[in-house]
Amino acid sequence: MDQPEFCVVDSISELDPNDWQDLAGSNPTLSHTFLEALHATGCAAPDTGWAPRFLLMYRGKKLCGAMPLYLKFHSRGEYVFDQGWADAFQRNGIAYYPKLLSAIPFTPVTGNRILARSAEERVLLARVALQVARQMGTSSLHILFPSAQDRAALVEAGYMMREGVQFHWENHDYADFDAFLATMKMEKRKKLRQDRRRVQDAGIHFEHLAGKSITEPVLRFFYQCYTSTYQAHYSKPYLTLEFFQRLLAEMPENLMIVLAKRGEQPVAVALNLVGGNVMYGRYWGTQEFVSGLHFETCYVQSIEYCIKHGISSFEGGAQGVHKMSRGLIPTPTWSAHWIADERFAEAIADFLAQETTSMNEYIDELNEHVPFKAP
Repeated sequence: MDQPEFCVVDSISELDPNDWQDLAGSNPTLSHTFLEALHATGCAAPDTGWAPRFLLMYRGKKLCGAMPLYLKFHSRGEYVFDQGWADAFQRNGIAYYPKLLSAIPFTPVTGNRILARSAEERVLLARVALQVARQMGTSSLHILFPSAQDRAALVEAGYMMREGVQFHWENHDYADFDAFLATMKMEKRKKLRQDRRRVQDAGIHFEHLAGKSITEPVLRFFYQCYTSTYQAHYSKPYLTLEFFQRLLAEMPENLMIVLAKRGEQPVAVALNLVGGNVMYGRYWGTQEFVSGLHFETCYVQSIEYCIKHGISSFEGGAQGVHKMSRGLIPTPTWSAHWIADERFAEAIADFLAQETTSMNEYIDELNEHVPFKAP
């Protein structure tokens, strides 16, 4: 077998999309199309503090491994919070930025970050990424939301692990939505039905639009709602209309929209990504407040869609204990970290050990309050 050779490129457009997809698999956020759309539309680009530095591994002329890497000049859009670490570096007169990051920009979705066909090659890539970080002179290297097989490679390669939590729903082959409701505790089932009734009483009904059934006017309405959500929190959206238009044009089979309407007038909307028999809840917005509308549009309608179409799981996005009452349960997530400065590495390792203990206790406590009947 040819010895592997490595290089770092600053544009995924240089790669054959088929070669990338052979490694990336079915997760839509890892697709060549999704990543290229982020870069080409300027959402994740040097001007926004995301400079691509993709690590590639070749055997001969064949691409056999890769890691999506970014040189980062801030910590925005990551959903794993290290600003406290950055502050500590600054207080001690040490630069934390730029740092090196392996992640899907603005996307807190667990998936492969080390794209390779064997465990040995994943460990090798993880170690070479450390060499790249050292050669670039970065303060640190962070891998966000890695898959289980990536985590094993990262631990073997010497990275520190950090635990987090999200809320996911699992489809236990429910015959229909009522069968799912029947598994819930009576008070939780009753509350969910009451919330649904409030939305119905407000004159709201829903349409599920997938793929080519998503029209340009619907997409523009979605983007109007998406931007208003950020404006309500006095912030600026990360993603542009052009980005979503590219997704609709180039990977429509991976898009699903829940559209809330009163008569023919759209009121609220949620956009999900679908791939690999998983639905990923991503973005939402509304034009008016209706009690229960957020939960119904973002979670309950998506669960109902998954049951109808046999989709195995629904990941509801970052954070949100409130999602538990809709049937999403606490699910650990992970990130991996390497710190160049040994003094800070030791301090952060101690912090992570304590944080992991607290996180495990928190998840155990949450699991005592899941909305389902005891088995």
